[in-house]
Amino acid sequence: AAREVEAAGGRALAVPTDVSDHRAVEAAADEAVRAFGRIDVWVNCGFTSVFAPFTEIEPEEYEQVTRVTYLGFVNGTRAALRHMTPRDAGTVIQVGSALGERSIPLQSAYCGAKHAINGFTSSLRTELMHRGSGVRVTVVQMPAVNTPQFSWVLSRMRGRPQPVPPIYQPEVAADAVLHAADHPARKQYYVGSSTVATLVANKFAAGLLDRYLARTGFDSQQSADAGGGDREVNLWQPVDDATDHGAHGTFDRESHRRDPQLWASRHPALTAALAAGALSGATVLGLRAARGR
Repeated sequence: AAREVEAAGGRALAVPTDVSDHRAVEAAADEAVRAFGRIDVWVNCGFTSVFAPFTEIEPEEYEQVTRVTYLGFVNGTRAALRHMTPRDAGTVIQVGSALGERSIPLQSAYCGAKHAINGFTSSLRTELMHRGSGVRVTVVQMPAVNTPQFSWVLSRMRGRPQPVPPIYQPEVAADAVLHAADHPARKQYYVGSSTVATLVANKFAAGLLDRYLARTGFDSQQSADAGGGDREVNLWQPVDDATDHGAHGTFDRESHRRDPQLWASRHPALTAALAAGALSGATVLGLRAARGR
């Protein structure tokens, strides 16, 4: 990744860091400041997970997911604020998930951590507003993304772990984060039509969604072939950390490279105007049809 940045003409600093260790995160932030002079944007994205029913997840495993996926964000945010607050400037971006708004089966530890990130961020945002701070914090709520996580996540399912479609390429997620960095005043950005559909369904038909997920949520997260119990997992340490595995997982063929919802999220006023125009047009056509009868 660092070589790609440098090949594109940028400067890169790679600092392998255990985000569950707040001292290590503070040290990484200090190293970044020494290298670049300041921190303008800090993106919290690290996570791990366990794919299994709650009763099949060991307490130590649950705690590890929480340490990395939730407290990793807390540690990163604290480290960023330590450098941003004296300058009264900077942006913290939390890479969230639709599963932080609506949980699904087999990922209770991950879903709980993502819900916690939303609550933590909302609390922090109001504290910054109270102080009149120039530091901004925003959340980018992601859909299923084709990353290598499904190849090394700890799983106790019969089939191989897989994301729930529709799946998006990592470039879609990166584009959303970049836009949020340039426009941090928004509290949240929603990536993927599936994210928006999930939020709407959870708001207006939560009970129906419960029953739907109970019926489909197990099979939709695993493939028909065997799970491969001998594969390496990244719950306790990175998988082959000497190798850059890239951003893409094994679902390139099924993944979308563009997201109309991201465009709509970037242009809410224009989207509302287009929707109003479409509604007006439909109303006029309906009235004409009624008069013709």
